[in-house]
Amino acid sequence: MTRFWTRLCVVLTVILGVNYVAWRWLASLNWEAWWIAVPLVIAETYSLIDVMLFGLTVWNLKIRKPPPAAPDTATVDVFITTYNEPLDLVMTTALAAKDIRWPHSTWILDDGNRPEMRELAESNGTGYVTRGADWTPDMPRHAKAGNLNNALMVTSGEYLLILDADQIPEPDILDKTLGYFNDDRVALVQTPQYFINVPADDPLGSQAPLFYGPIQQGKDGWNAAFFCGSNAILRREALMQLGLVGYVKATEKSVRRALAASRSAIKKARRSAEAENPLVEQMLNEVEAATESAQQELEAGASLSEITYRVRRKVDDAVRTLVAADFSALQSDLEEIAAMELAHVGESGVTTVASDAVDRMSGRDWSPLGALESVHAVLDAISVERTDEAQPIMPLATISVTEDMATAMRLHALGWKSVYHHEILANGLAPEDIKTMLTQRLRWAQGTMQVLLRENPLVQRRLTWGQRLMYFSTMWSYLSGFAAVVYFAAPIIYLTLGILPVTSLSFDFFIRFIPFMVVNQMLFVIAGHGIPTWRGQQYSLALFPTWIKACTTAARNVWFGRPLGFAVTPKARQSGGPSWSLIRPQIIVAALLALAMVVGVLRLLSGMSEPLGTLVNVAWVSFDLVVLSVLVKAVLYKGFVPEELAAPEGPESPERPERPEERNADAV
Repeated sequence: MTRFWTRLCVVLTVILGVNYVAWRWLASLNWEAWWIAVPLVIAETYSLIDVMLFGLTVWNLKIRKPPPAAPDTATVDVFITTYNEPLDLVMTTALAAKDIRWPHSTWILDDGNRPEMRELAESNGTGYVTRGADWTPDMPRHAKAGNLNNALMVTSGEYLLILDADQIPEPDILDKTLGYFNDDRVALVQTPQYFINVPADDPLGSQAPLFYGPIQQGKDGWNAAFFCGSNAILRREALMQLGLVGYVKATEKSVRRALAASRSAIKKARRSAEAENPLVEQMLNEVEAATESAQQELEAGASLSEITYRVRRKVDDAVRTLVAADFSALQSDLEEIAAMELAHVGESGVTTVASDAVDRMSGRDWSPLGALESVHAVLDAISVERTDEAQPIMPLATISVTEDMATAMRLHALGWKSVYHHEILANGLAPEDIKTMLTQRLRWAQGTMQVLLRENPLVQRRLTWGQRLMYFSTMWSYLSGFAAVVYFAAPIIYLTLGILPVTSLSFDFFIRFIPFMVVNQMLFVIAGHGIPTWRGQQYSLALFPTWIKACTTAARNVWFGRPLGFAVTPKARQSGGPSWSLIRPQIIVAALLALAMVVGVLRLLSGMSEPLGTLVNVAWVSFDLVVLSVLVKAVLYKGFVPEELAAPEGPESPERPERPEERNADAV
């Protein structure tokens, strides 16, 4: 019955929303104030698309039944990722992981390579893994993704339970989830992340009952529930397939670039005086024909190792022929080849031709022998047989500071399935101060936008359209910071200057706007079936500077190569008093809103503005101020007090959250 009412609300929201936004574009814009009227209607269009994507998500809400029992032979590795977290925190999680009832091996993946951590792990009977000797300082490490990829190469379990250092698992976590893998196409089972150090009023908005509920259940209905970095079980076979496919793609890309560099060098060499020698011309023709043939074989899907081997042999033969004929090349050419950086290790872990190698080789006035030597060097740089690299196969995606979403999207593109199991099976720690919370949210948003800019799901052909839109909806939501600026600016402009972005606040406006907003809110209430969503709505708007910074910094990183930096979220409250400077933009906006309200009232009393317009915009400003007020409580928050322990939110929550077994018994 809930599905019926949810879908009814979705349909009504779309009809009323399209009716309102179409009217706004076609009949209500105040073109005399286009500089605010157009941004406002664009922001409203963005919000309509956002709510439509949410409606599409909950359209296929999936409520799963408990899975069957898993085969007794299933082998599991439990990975606990850590870098610089407190040793006692990591060991608390590790010891809880050891107590998981299903037979398994527990591993602490210590990217900090701490001797004291190793000693604790060994003395408590848990495995310990850190980066091997192959990971030299000049090798890309890829943070958590690299840590997990490294551990994959030294363990052997069929399934991997991945836990953050603070996520304490329940003893039955594997008993309740491994059964999903009886379907041999399931690659991922994600469970909720729940935090035990959050007060009932959740001042930092740490709990995510809407996401770990209707949103993930809705994505599950489209086979698009994605990996959230922790509290998830993955199939090793699926990850290794993903790594091998990625390795082949990166190698093929590098071979294409190498062949392009080779052709450029040969064409340049033809212009030299020595190329008039018949023997030289013949050798250049043979090598050029070999590269053209290699390009055709590459398009036909031939073996990469065979392609590069044959071209290299042809180049070797040409060089020997020319040398045997006493053809002398300029020593400077060969010295420059030796000094030139033709290759580097890319994000995938695969050696690739340096991006500027083609330009440098094309611009250099090579002698014919020098050109052939350069072709030989660049082909050697991308030889498929690479035994001197640290893990060229990278199963978990390394294109983003948040490896989880990209990995899941690639798994779905290969035809694997995912499952969202809606039951709390691990208990973690949330940030206890606003600085840590903002760092965490920024990293999440940056990583999501990196994935959007590097692998836009809308153009991933092997994803279904449902999967594309489910991934895109999460990415789209982080653009809300730009819309928020407009929503704050519009009432300020009217109350202070009397400029209205619509032609008038007429009956036509209200008869379209109010029904749309009412049904919109009903959709969230019904889809959430009682889950509190107000705190999440507040932070969605109040953190607009964070979302804007995430978008701009991710764009600079992807397009211009500027580093983002990576910070592990601290697991303890950071010292110091209230950090008002962290919310300076919001304080400025709040002050402008309050000032605008006062000015608007004075303008109304003096007859300079219309009562209806002033009333509407004062109400709008009041709403914005209520939204922003959550940050005051967040700045003043002094950390978790055990007596304030909050119950999980939602109808399936038990009354005594301090007893995990009771919480699990009542979960859906």
